[in-house]
Amino acid sequence: MSKLEQILVLEPPVDLKFKGPFTDVVTTNLKLTNPSDRKVCFKVKTTAPRRYCVRPNSGMIEPGSSIIVSVMLQPFDYDPNEKSKHKFMVQTIFASPHVTDMEAVWKDAKPDDLMDSKLRCIFELPSENDKVNDIESSKATPVLNASKQDGSSLPKPTSMSLDDTEMRKLMEECKRLQSDVMKLSDENRQLKDDGLRMRKVPRSDNMPTNTGGLMGRDNSSSSLPSLLVVIAAIFIGFFLGKFIL
Repeated sequence: MSKLEQILVLEPPVDLKFKGPFTDVVTTNLKLTNPSDRKVCFKVKTTAPRRYCVRPNSGMIEPGSSIIVSVMLQPFDYDPNEKSKHKFMVQTIFASPHVTDMEAVWKDAKPDDLMDSKLRCIFELPSENDKVNDIESSKATPVLNASKQDGSSLPKPTSMSLDDTEMRKLMEECKRLQSDVMKLSDENRQLKDDGLRMRKVPRSDNMPTNTGGLMGRDNSSSSLPSLLVVIAAIFIGFFLGKFIL
């Protein structure tokens, strides 16, 4: 009697590919599909059980259902000579509709009832192009982060800068203050001239007192415009500084 053909559909059907580097656990998935109208029990076996972890390594698949088996290759020092040494086998058997004990199914199974499929393991190292792409992507990530940080440190758009109307108002205010300063300077100069002329007037007996009073008024009058000049200069400097900033 010929051996039964595998009822399950395997994806991938022939090769289990593991892509390095193998310094960490490498996982590949095996999909098992039951296209029949009967329950199917399965087992996953390997020629190198210490090198792999399989979850689940056995089970039952309902009619028309699928299951994903994760095959995890443990870290190791890669040797090119081991490319095709490791193999896997998926062994299956039909189960009765009311079966509950899978161990009993396998124990009572006859060799002619068993179906199996074999897969070989293929180890692949990253190509040079993959390495270059990984390096470039790792370099691009800090650059993107740096550009984001630079963008955050850049000055914000000059939403707070003065518009044309405010600039014109500041210019007009500066011109007005400059005009006031000029007027105050002229008045100060006029008062000084008046004081000089008053000193040249011939003195009389009553002049000392009057002259002293006039000189006091002259000094107080001359000091007042000077103070105004200083205040005006401060205002001009404030508005000019605001305009420049």
